[in-house]
Amino acid sequence: MSVAAPHPVQIAPPGLSRWAHSATGVDHVQERAGAQPGPEVLVTALVHGNEYSGAMALDAFLRTGLVPRRGRITAAFCNTAAFARFDSGQPDASRFVDEDFNRVWSARSLDSERASQELLRARELRPFVDRATHLLDLHSMHEPCAPLFVTGMLPRNIAFAQALGTPVQAVVDEGHADGVRMRDYGPFGEPAGSRIALLLEAGQHWELSSLHAARNVLMRFLVQAGALDRADVPTGWLLPDALPPPPIHVTHRVVARSMDFEFSQDFRGGETIRRSGTAIASDAGQPVVTPYDDCVLVMPSVRQLRPGVTTVRLGRRQGRVLG
Repeated sequence: MSVAAPHPVQIAPPGLSRWAHSATGVDHVQERAGAQPGPEVLVTALVHGNEYSGAMALDAFLRTGLVPRRGRITAAFCNTAAFARFDSGQPDASRFVDEDFNRVWSARSLDSERASQELLRARELRPFVDRATHLLDLHSMHEPCAPLFVTGMLPRNIAFAQALGTPVQAVVDEGHADGVRMRDYGPFGEPAGSRIALLLEAGQHWELSSLHAARNVLMRFLVQAGALDRADVPTGWLLPDALPPPPIHVTHRVVARSMDFEFSQDFRGGETIRRSGTAIASDAGQPVVTPYDDCVLVMPSVRQLRPGVTTVRLGRRQGRVLG
């Protein structure tokens, strides 16, 4: 299969040097504390070095000078080493330095003697993740697609996402077999717990609409967490209120077996395939078919194609809030 050409870079990467020095003692981690007790909100961006719409939203938030009414807001620009390598001529090449930063979030990995750029940075950020009661992890996607919340399986996260007043699709999944995401780390994944963690996929990495989606969700998250009041939100940050669509529950992952994997058409995500057994792709000459009627395609992409990589998730639409 031929290598896909990079998508156009519509938004230039932000300059983040002003946030490098921090009173926290950890570079590119900034805190804003309110006068009243309240939530410990952690907002993260640049978990992947080429996904910087979230970093632009976080940079813009810090520039407003807003201080929470309650609790503390911590803003962390995560994989700055990978981001420093971003090249608009090869924009897909700076996702990480040594390994995926969003697959190292287990005690087994963090407490090991293994070393990588991403593990070293995760260990620096771990205290901020440990103390957070609310986590918003800002990401974007390889291909043009409407924004998505990746909520995990816990009803409290799904309900929080559905209550934000956005049209963002909630995707309910069990995580990755090849490592633990930050939003599934420790207490965030405990069924009996109360901590909230959402991962936003804001849209295609370098589209202006992804920046707008990230800004909108960031402010709504801070309000719903209780750190800010809606009256505190600066003019122009919020998109119109909207009812969310019913969540999609991921049931299957299509994993490439070969480099000869190709979709049957230009899927962008969100398509509903009406009939079970419909071919949506081929892999090494063998058809890849839908396992049931009304099967929804989630984040189809072959941009990072290699054997073992998930090329698309398959799911069913559920009721508006699960659990």
